[in-house]
Amino acid sequence: TSGHIIVGGRDITGMSRRQLAKFRRDDLGFIFQDSNLLDTLTGFENISLALTIKGEPARAIPGKVNAMAARLGIDGVLQKYPYQMSGGQKQRVAAARATVTRPHLVLADEPTGAMVTDPKLILADEPTGALDSRAATVMLEITEMMNTQMGATIMMVTHDAFAASYTGRVLFIKDGAVFNELRRGD
Repeated sequence: TSGHIIVGGRDITGMSRRQLAKFRRDDLGFIFQDSNLLDTLTGFENISLALTIKGEPARAIPGKVNAMAARLGIDGVLQKYPYQMSGGQKQRVAAARATVTRPHLVLADEPTGAMVTDPKLILADEPTGALDSRAATVMLEITEMMNTQMGATIMMVTHDAFAASYTGRVLFIKDGAVFNELRRGD
């Protein structure tokens, strides 16, 4: 109810509705505990939706989706519907959807030189909560890659100490207030 939120040097609490909508569309990604994929869309279509909403040219969408899918190891599920995917595959599709909307970072190790994404902030709500240990580890490695290789800040809510161990900074919150902080290396 009070305070300021600074993202990328901008105070988003002072933005107009239009500016805030643009910020949400262009600079923010979401990964939910239950992937929140649209059941009537394939993996490809779920990922493409974010690019379509942003106004990406239709001809550019397949290349961006395919490059991100290959990077996250989900190219084999792009034509499947969510009910045909495992929990880990659905979470990786959700991660791809969260990261395909900012095409300004070119990764040198992409074989096609395809541009991929770099949202400034990804909000992850218990992204491993519904996954088995193997799928959870893969998901955590993906979020770590988004942070280290793509430069995205990941704000993850978790009750899982294993998930928290993948982060560089852990804030402990109790009754709505920060009561402890750990930084990797300290």
